[in-house]
Amino acid sequence: MTDSQFNLFDSLQSETKLIAGVDEVGRGPLAGPVVAAAVILDPDNPIVGLKDSKKLTHAKRLLLRDEIKEKAIAWSTAWCTVEEIDEINILQASLVAMTRAVERLMPAAEFAQIDGNKLPKLSIPAEAIVKGDSKVAAISAASILAKVERDLEMERLDEIYPGYGLAVHKGYPTAQHLSALKSQGVTEIHRRSYKPVRELLDTR
Repeated sequence: MTDSQFNLFDSLQSETKLIAGVDEVGRGPLAGPVVAAAVILDPDNPIVGLKDSKKLTHAKRLLLRDEIKEKAIAWSTAWCTVEEIDEINILQASLVAMTRAVERLMPAAEFAQIDGNKLPKLSIPAEAIVKGDSKVAAISAASILAKVERDLEMERLDEIYPGYGLAVHKGYPTAQHLSALKSQGVTEIHRRSYKPVRELLDTR
């Protein structure tokens, strides 16, 4: 989707000025937190090149991350920990992380556009948009902030828990990760409620 299409889509939304785009990253991994972000873009200070974070290179995401933080009216990120994921399940943890991200915005948003088909509990009106990270610029910006923050956290955890390849696969269930889990065991940053981790714990 082109930037002009982004602008057209956004202009069709509410006339409310402080609209936050919200997205999360990290539902699928076996390890690490789920991270959400919320962004209120400045229509008078556009950012070129916004798109779904998964369609960008790491280097491009880093550049856009810096530009988003510089140009946005407001932005924030928030996590749900591994412990919270195991306690309330990943869907609910993702929604809680989104709520936290929206609540941290300063100035506060007046309306939120959420990627996906579920709405978190918010004190402001909101709409869910399936594949919103490829349709709405602010959601794309949120996906980029969340993706960069989570990737950097997994690189940090890789230094603490070497041998699992966390910096490479970011906690996703790759063959390398599953093999390391079997040979090195489950760590405190692994999601015990996820089947591959739970089954390993059950056999030991």
